[in-house]
Amino acid sequence: MAETGSSTDRGDAARRVAIVTGGSRGIGRSAVLNLAARGLDVIFTYNSDAGAADEVTAEARKHGGLVSALRVDVSEVGTLDSFAAQVRAELAAMGVDRFDYLVNNAGIWHTASFAETTVEDLDRLYAVNVRGVFFVTQQLVPLIRDGGRIVNLSSGLVRFVFPGKAAYAVSKGAIEPLTRYLATELAPRGIRVNTLAPGATATDFSGGVIRDDPEYRKRVGAITALGRPAEPEEIGRVVAALLSDDTGWINGERIEASGGMKL
Repeated sequence: MAETGSSTDRGDAARRVAIVTGGSRGIGRSAVLNLAARGLDVIFTYNSDAGAADEVTAEARKHGGLVSALRVDVSEVGTLDSFAAQVRAELAAMGVDRFDYLVNNAGIWHTASFAETTVEDLDRLYAVNVRGVFFVTQQLVPLIRDGGRIVNLSSGLVRFVFPGKAAYAVSKGAIEPLTRYLATELAPRGIRVNTLAPGATATDFSGGVIRDDPEYRKRVGAITALGRPAEPEEIGRVVAALLSDDTGWINGERIEASGGMKL
């Protein structure tokens, strides 16, 4: 766990804290950096790469806020109560007892045809992409301030189809009704909950093929109205926008950020 960063002259009353799961790389990393740049303090999680988490922490702290990283495997439900205790300790170190925003970004990728997908493949996807989101949120909801916001990451693949992505799309599809149920059940506390569904994004998912393979990028561009895949920074900005006060009347919705894929 990285130490909490030094504070600026922002008063505690004005402090807002975001928690981002899977924040050490890709879209999660971009979300952490965008939120830090907007003056938020951030707690983010990582699964295994402590070096990458330290790099994100150092970069995010350049904006002057408080930033820390916690290691957790969201699929290990039995450890999530201790994770919640770590969050409480980090919040206390920041001088608060509640946080404002939760971004459920942690997830894993899988590519295989429907015929070749195994029980183990599907179980692993479900454990991280569905069960992890469900129970991380369950553990942290008591710590979210009334009037807070949650963004759950789904995928454009829930709407449009690419062969070999059935199991992944099914796991991400489960997030969308979960969002609507949370938006309903948490409404008495004024907590808004939305789904963000990115399209093809140039991260290290699927071996980094969208990021690194020019031919694949060209294929993506050919079916995208804006002519190219997204960069992680563009999706991170959408995350930050959905957490802002400007979008406070959006609730229980699915927002796709795909540049117009397969319209």
